[in-house]
Amino acid sequence: MSDTPKRQGLFGLFRRDTEPVKPIAVDADQETPTAAPADGAPPTDPPGAAPASRPGNWFQRLKAGLTKSSSRLSQNITGIFTKRKLDAATLEELEDTLIQADLGVETAMRITAALAEGRFNKEISAEEVRTVLAAEVERALAPVAKPLSLNGDHHPHVILVVGVNGTGKTTTIGKLASQLAQQGYSVTLAAGDTFRAAAIDQLKIWAERVNTEIVAHKVGADAAGLAFDALSRARANGSDALLIDTAGRLQNKRALMDELEKMIRALRKIDPTAPHQVLLVLDATTGQNALNQVEVFKDKAGVTGLVMTKLDGTARGGILVAISAKFALPVHAIGVGEAVDDLAPFDAAEFARAIALS
Repeated sequence: MSDTPKRQGLFGLFRRDTEPVKPIAVDADQETPTAAPADGAPPTDPPGAAPASRPGNWFQRLKAGLTKSSSRLSQNITGIFTKRKLDAATLEELEDTLIQADLGVETAMRITAALAEGRFNKEISAEEVRTVLAAEVERALAPVAKPLSLNGDHHPHVILVVGVNGTGKTTTIGKLASQLAQQGYSVTLAAGDTFRAAAIDQLKIWAERVNTEIVAHKVGADAAGLAFDALSRARANGSDALLIDTAGRLQNKRALMDELEKMIRALRKIDPTAPHQVLLVLDATTGQNALNQVEVFKDKAGVTGLVMTKLDGTARGGILVAISAKFALPVHAIGVGEAVDDLAPFDAAEFARAIALS
């Protein structure tokens, strides 16, 4: 284990179960790597380049990132409730709008039921509808909004990161490694997506920027063997955390799941409790397809929590609500951009405000 004092991260994304969460100030001049524009492509600015400034606080960036999702909802709700009473027809129209916004049938029905209570056959403003919408979205998401924690009993704490190609898996690992390093944790990275040379190269760039060790084999190497070597190395160098990238070729579902299961068996030859967390990275722009991805990875890879990326590039941000209602998996973090500080802990109240009241 590293002798470096552990510190609370910039956004509190990580915490140890045995340590209180305490915010710290971060030097504004501290060098921060900028993530790659897409999963599999290396970052565009060279190592050592100064990061682009990130104006505004996190909520303002979240609000801006969810503009497409919130604007569509707001426009549709305003169109439904302009000088109309809350009757069966408007409720049905609202329910259809919420479902089309990817909020899910269950959440849509709960919202319309909450609206109808005490308001049926009365005039209601679009602002009042959005207020109820925000409250119900927060209620749905609050139970799954949980910080990503590192259990101090495991050295290293092994995090297997899974997801289909293109979700931002490798970029997310780089951001997590950067935030861990800022908090004083020592990290080892494992380039487990041995199928794609770009993923290996991208993770090597992140390792250089974060100044952390990486275990990488040649393209086409056995991923299970790499996982075994990476855990062996992380134990030898005293890392607090081991972040393992994986392949994401969902078009060959059976082969992919077999590979993940083989990687897990290899890890357990060294540590029977590994991996200690399995994070599924989802791309918000895929909408309803993200539900299918959770279904596939949850049963076969033992997913313990979710990270959702690219919320700033879609009008389908409501899919996070539908996923949470269906699977009740912890949502640890969300991303609304490409910079390191555009990945932050998930906060249900902030998300609800940004998507419903903006």
